Amino acid sequence: MLGLDQEFGTFYGLAQDEPKLAHIVKEARGRILRSATLFEDVIKTILTTNTLWAATIRMNRNLVEQFGACLPSDPARIVFPSPERLAATDEETLRLSTRLGYRAPYILELARRVASNDVDLEAYKTADIPTQELRKQLMAIKGVGPYAAANLLMLLGHYDFIPVDSWALKMVSHEWYKDEPVTKAQVEAAFERWGQWKGLAYWLWSWSYNG
Repeated sequence: MLGLDQEFGTFYGLAQDEPKLAHIVKEARGRILRSATLFEDVIKTILTTNTLWAATIRMNRNLVEQFGACLPSDPARIVFPSPERLAATDEETLRLSTRLGYRAPYILELARRVASNDVDLEAYKTADIPTQELRKQLMAIKGVGPYAAANLLMLLGHYDFIPVDSWALKMVSHEWYKDEPVTKAQVEAAFERWGQWKGLAYWLWSWSYNG
């Protein structure tokens, strides 16, 4: 979950010459906290798409409260639902009761595929395949588009892509374009020089926007 197996020496060597990133070398930053399983991270990432952060929190809370199991050592605490628990429900419940909206069939299908061993998400953590192929496989999961795939790739230690969302557009617009509207291509171009580290450079950048 802490990514302690990742090595950032090369990235630190590049970042130390960039004022907007120099602080991360001193603080040894770079590791992105991830969930205990990739299944949980995929679900949570899907629930961030096309909605406000408050709604994402609500949907995750509903999932945990309705389908999570209590910890034997502390019944007051509930873990994130297992694939098996979610696979046993139905789309109508997820859509209306859990209030996942259009995401309900995506969540249900993924849970059933993982529960039946049709897909092994955990294997992606150690898979020795090119980033482009890994991205392709992630995007084959219903509900995972370019933004979600880039976010998941970063959690897997692949930083070749930037998870461009409305926040990224706002940050880059303020940083380099005097708050004028920018495109996804302009966001990516702003960090192109960082190559395989562009996603991490974007994530750790010391943005001037504070509104």
